[in-house]
This record gives sequence, C-alpha cells and structure tokens, in this order.
Amino acid sequence: MVAGYRQLIERAHAHGIAVLGGTLLPFTGYQYASPAREAVRQAVNAWMRSSGAFDVLADFDLALRDPAAPARLRAPLDSGDHLHPNDAGYQAMAAAVPLAQLGALLGAPSAHRADNARGFRAWV
Repeated sequence: MVAGYRQLIERAHAHGIAVLGGTLLPFTGYQYASPAREAVRQAVNAWMRSSGAFDVLADFDLALRDPAAPARLRAPLDSGDHLHPNDAGYQAMAAAVPLAQLGALLGAPSAHRADNARGFRAWV
C-alpha cells in the first residue's frame, strides 16, 4: 500500500497537484477484519503519520477510534457494520481535516482556482 501511495503522490506532484491524505479507519468487528489486516492498517497509518509524504494529513483513525479499543470505531460513530462511519462519524472525519494547514497550502480562500507558492493547483 505504501508503494501505491508514494506512486500516486509522485504523479500528483508532477502535475502540480497537492495531496491530502487520510489515515485508515479501524475496522475490528467487520466481517473481513483480521489481526493481519489490522497490522497492515497500523503500519500504513504509522507511515502516513511519519513520512511527510502527504502535503496535508487528516488523522481519521485518531478522530474515530475507540480510545479503550483502538482497533475499533467508537460506537457512537459506527454505522453498525464496524467499517463505515455513521453521520456523526463523517462529521468527525470532516472535523479532523486540518483546515489551517490546507488553507496555508492552497493560499487564501477564494471562489476560483488558486495556484499557490509551491505551484499546486486547487479549487478553493
């Protein structure tokens, strides 16, 4: 997964596109969850947090995981399938997006396309 992320980030940057990454949500309790898949999720999230590869990173895992059982979604944010958030979970994900970092990356907010100092293009 890390190699795939690196390739996507490199390709986006080659075209002047900034990349917002988001950590992988916990999913213990979902029918296809396993200790091996949890280990991969943990490794990918650790890489995302430490690599600096993304221009901005939203830590969805931290925002939605159960502090008492970090491999699970917090019950009030779980749609019931232990994989997808409910409406409150999606609101928590939106709140986890670091808007100040995103705004700084893209420049001042406007209703048109912006090219920031690093050459990234985005609609803001």
